[in-house]
Amino acid sequence: MPKSSKVTQRELSNEHVTESVADLLALEAPMDYKSSQMSMNMAGGGPPPIGKPDISPDLEDGRPAWNSKLQYILAQVGFSVGLGNVWRFPYLCQKNGGGAYLVPYFILLILIGIPLFFLELAVGQRIRRGSIGVWNYVYPRLGGIGVSSLMVCGFVGLYYNVIIGWSIFYFFQSFQYPLPWSECPIRRNGSQAIVEPECEKSSATTYFWYRETLNITSTIADSGGLNWRMTLSLLAAWIIVCLAVIKGIQSSGKVMYFSSLFPYVVLFCFLVRGMFLKGAVDGIAHMFTPKLEIMLEPQVWREAATQVFFALGLGFGGVIAFSSYNKRDNNCHFDALLVSVINFIISMLNALNLNVEAGFRGQSSSLMSVLFSCRNAEKILGYLNSNVLSQDLIPPHVNFSHLTSSDYAEMYGVIKIVKEDSFAQLGLEPCLLEDELNKAGAVQGTGLAFIAFTEAMTHFPASPFWSVMFFFMLINLGLGSMIGTMTGITTPILDTFKIRKEVLTVGCCIVAFLCGLLFVQRSGNYFVTMFDDYSAGLPLTTVVILENVSVAWIYGTKRFMQDLEDMLGFRPYSVYFYLWKYVSPVCLLILIFASVVEMAISPPGYNAWVQDLAMERFQSYPPWALAMCFSLIVVAMLPLPLVFIARHFNWLPDGSNKLSVSYRKSLAKEASTLEDETRFILGKNPSEAPSPMPSHRVYLGPGSTSPVELITNSTSISGYGSGYQTNPTPPKSES
Repeated sequence: MPKSSKVTQRELSNEHVTESVADLLALEAPMDYKSSQMSMNMAGGGPPPIGKPDISPDLEDGRPAWNSKLQYILAQVGFSVGLGNVWRFPYLCQKNGGGAYLVPYFILLILIGIPLFFLELAVGQRIRRGSIGVWNYVYPRLGGIGVSSLMVCGFVGLYYNVIIGWSIFYFFQSFQYPLPWSECPIRRNGSQAIVEPECEKSSATTYFWYRETLNITSTIADSGGLNWRMTLSLLAAWIIVCLAVIKGIQSSGKVMYFSSLFPYVVLFCFLVRGMFLKGAVDGIAHMFTPKLEIMLEPQVWREAATQVFFALGLGFGGVIAFSSYNKRDNNCHFDALLVSVINFIISMLNALNLNVEAGFRGQSSSLMSVLFSCRNAEKILGYLNSNVLSQDLIPPHVNFSHLTSSDYAEMYGVIKIVKEDSFAQLGLEPCLLEDELNKAGAVQGTGLAFIAFTEAMTHFPASPFWSVMFFFMLINLGLGSMIGTMTGITTPILDTFKIRKEVLTVGCCIVAFLCGLLFVQRSGNYFVTMFDDYSAGLPLTTVVILENVSVAWIYGTKRFMQDLEDMLGFRPYSVYFYLWKYVSPVCLLILIFASVVEMAISPPGYNAWVQDLAMERFQSYPPWALAMCFSLIVVAMLPLPLVFIARHFNWLPDGSNKLSVSYRKSLAKEASTLEDETRFILGKNPSEAPSPMPSHRVYLGPGSTSPVELITNSTSISGYGSGYQTNPTPPKSES
């Protein structure tokens, strides 16, 4: 631009003048002309500041970018595929009829999972901000969506890293043979050696989990003090997470190459190894045998919808944060489909592993001894000795000292036919493999990983090797999800406040470790259950439906589809229009209603480990714990009404137009192509600097104006506050 131009003269003069057009678009204080990348020639005034992390050359602004598309996909997969895919999906699949559960899960994945995942990817990539900045931009009065997402990420991250700490403890315990949970400990009583009673009543793996690892108390009210081994494990977990995310995507992206790929290799190896176990085929057949009557139950659909919802990480802010580091022309539609399919495949792989293990446990000799006592087979011996039953009813090949499930089933069938009239008085129970498979797969949550799978590994040859691989896999799965969770926390804060990334990351990890001491008390497992049940479910469902409504009904589905066409270069399928506008909101409203009903009819409580009985028993929360449960829900959802009210009455500054540097730059370039209104030209002539986007009109959101209108009216605006307050009420959205 010639130095004699009016714009350049105004920038270089000492007079107080209205900000440049770039500053008006940013609605921020004027930037230094010589050093700013938003200067009049659209080029940086010098090298980047010392100490700043290197960024991808694909973007000219200071926002980091993914080094490759593979790195980004692995990050999204690592975030969405977490520990819940290892134990939550397989348990629900086993509980709800195996193949019958997969049908509603797949239907709901298409109706609400993929569309909402695509929506979050698109808004993050389009606006290039974290969760707070994105929803401030779309509709400022619903800016509390981002704050609620951040708070839920904080709650989840607190207890999620505790589970990684448990995995670290088991990982180091696996470097010994035999494995420490392979047999019950022996207690010495003088010259007499007896098996530990608590272990004898339960099992070796159960005893090691509750007593050796957690050293758990019998009630949540009895804290029992800190468990120092779990405290050190938690400290190690937070150090690992801090090192992985301290440089943002520059460090976490490299970690994803290993942490996202290694678990799937291990899962596949486990499946191949498990197929050689006795009963594995029975377990897989049980999984894929659909029980169609179960599929019609509302509870199955509610649990399938909840699992779809959490499996993709919707509402946490991590999906938006990761996509905000993409180029604006990235094909996020393909990304949404790819990540969703990979997530489903990994969930199925975990379910197959569980059913293989359940089939093995259902056929194992250790379970047969439990089966023998449960079915009261000793009663048959009593009836034989008392002549209630004739010895002729017992097949000649049956040996009661080595009774198998097939022998018992044959004997049971004969007695039932011969003693049809008086059979009910005998009190005998059937021995069905299906029942044993249901029981073997009925373990859920942390018990599935730390009790059921550990028991199966004790029967593997070279069991320490498989144990090391399994818990190293859990550490990497958890790390991938924690990186996404931490990114969902740090990205919106870094977008909002001027703070060094390293300082923020270290500070967050220190505070989280101190707060996490709640979970490494001897009663800590009960608080993990509490946070898992109450901190995320209802708040996240509310957050996602508000995200859906703000884009589809307030911003406008037509506007959003136009933005997607501008961004992707093609128009997405029209089915998304109807899914976003009608289907997804209805499904989410039904899910919220069902969740509230479930909370109302189910007594709040937890499964406490009773040491004397060596078993879990349900206990209701005491009043203070009940208040804590509902406080988690209220605190997570409180920003939604607070921000809405504060911005409605103009008590809170509006952040709707505080866009990222790259987005402001693109708007400035689009404005420069409109030759009939180019009183202020940003850098080059339109012929020299083609617009990065097609020359469609740009939607800045409800209540905003186009770049040209903003430029034209700039002489009447002396600053951010007065200019915005002249028209605080946004116009009606375009539907």
